[in-house]
Amino acid sequence: MSKEPLSLDTALASFDALWSPRIVTRVNDYDVRIAKVAGEHLWHAHDDTDEFFLVLDGELHIALREPAGERTVRLPRGSVFTVPRGTEHRPYGPTGAAILMFEPTGTPTVGDRHEEVPDHVDATTGHALGT
Repeated sequence: MSKEPLSLDTALASFDALWSPRIVTRVNDYDVRIAKVAGEHLWHAHDDTDEFFLVLDGELHIALREPAGERTVRLPRGSVFTVPRGTEHRPYGPTGAAILMFEPTGTPTVGDRHEEVPDHVDATTGHALGT
């Protein structure tokens, strides 16, 4: 973790991979991750943790499977949303987006339960910035 300020624009410019988050800092036992996204991720759920999203650029959609049925939340630039633990969800960026996520260190990007992981999704717990 750096003791100097970090520009998120500079950090985002340092990689091109989609659906492959980079850890920009840690807060206590949580990773602050950034990612570039486009197209669909996959249906998955995190059984033991909520998942926080902040849209830095573009627009992110998150499809949710809730007890009342399926719905989609649309998050334009500057919006935040938290997916409650245990909720099946599928993020997607119809025109591309840059996002920031806040999750416990070691949380897999594909959750604890998920469908088959497509080739374009990086199943990871986050990469160090610069890798």
